[in-house]
Amino acid sequence: MPRRGLILHTRTHWLLLGLALLCSLVLFMYLLECAPQTDGNASLPGVIGENYGKEYYQALLQEQEEHYQTRATSLKRQIAQLKQELQEMSEKMRSLQERKNVGANGIGYQSNKEQAPSDLLEFLHSQIDKAEVSIGAKLPSEYGVIPFESFTLMKVFQLEMGLTRHPEEKPVRKDKRDELVEVIEAGLEVINNPDEDDEQEDEEGPLGEKLIFNENDFIEGYYRTERDKGTQYELFFKKADLMEYRHVTLFRPFGPLMKVKSEMIDITRSIINIIVPLAERTEAFVQFMQNFRDVCIHQDKKIHLTVVYFGKEGLSKVKSILESVTRFIKRILAFGEILALE
Repeated sequence: MPRRGLILHTRTHWLLLGLALLCSLVLFMYLLECAPQTDGNASLPGVIGENYGKEYYQALLQEQEEHYQTRATSLKRQIAQLKQELQEMSEKMRSLQERKNVGANGIGYQSNKEQAPSDLLEFLHSQIDKAEVSIGAKLPSEYGVIPFESFTLMKVFQLEMGLTRHPEEKPVRKDKRDELVEVIEAGLEVINNPDEDDEQEDEEGPLGEKLIFNENDFIEGYYRTERDKGTQYELFFKKADLMEYRHVTLFRPFGPLMKVKSEMIDITRSIINIIVPLAERTEAFVQFMQNFRDVCIHQDKKIHLTVVYFGKEGLSKVKSILESVTRFIKRILAFGEILALE
């Protein structure tokens, strides 16, 4: 009887142990199923090793490669933009240097590019600064002085005429007349509509009205031209009932040289015309015709000679010389045609 109770007690012990193990296993599995996934498992997909294969890693590598290619393309685009900006800055610096050289030399050549209005205005102002308008210039001698010439509404007095009885230009050329009229109108515009920078006050007439100057108030003017810079004008205006003058200084700056055209001229068919005025000096004319025959006829043959003779004495001798030269030319031409036929 005790042996049977011992066997029953042993079976009960093992049964309870098995139930405990079963409950522990079920609880452990429940905890595994309910436990949340950590970030470490998500960032390290290779820890478990069963859910990620070769395709996943290939896709990941391809994605990284595309990202690097996109970044490289963006960097190349930025480098190209920087190179273009650098080239533009170099061109701007080169153009500024060229304009500086133009300002130093007083003359400049324009290529196919046109100057911008601001650049042209800057160049014109530089011409004014270089001219003898506000400051003088050191000259080597009195022959370097550029003289002024005076003018009024009706006359222009030139030094080229000399101290004659009528030193004024008669009649005044149309281009010069139009130029001086334009200058007087510009001077009137400066007086009647002054800028804020002008150091003059608006004067009033006897009735309190604003004084307006016109062409009849122009007294006289002076002008001179510096060939490489421009023309300076000094204008004087005066009202009949005022005891003061209005003085206006204007300057017309010359712009840089501009190419109009460039062409090749064929002179193989050009004819040179020579006109010789002659009076009595037949011996000198004989020597001239000898030189004309040796130089012009023998070498070029494309010469047309016209002799204008004054008087009758010696005219027959001149005609005979010309006729002999004409016969000589005809013989040369005939000989040339024979050679050409052979």
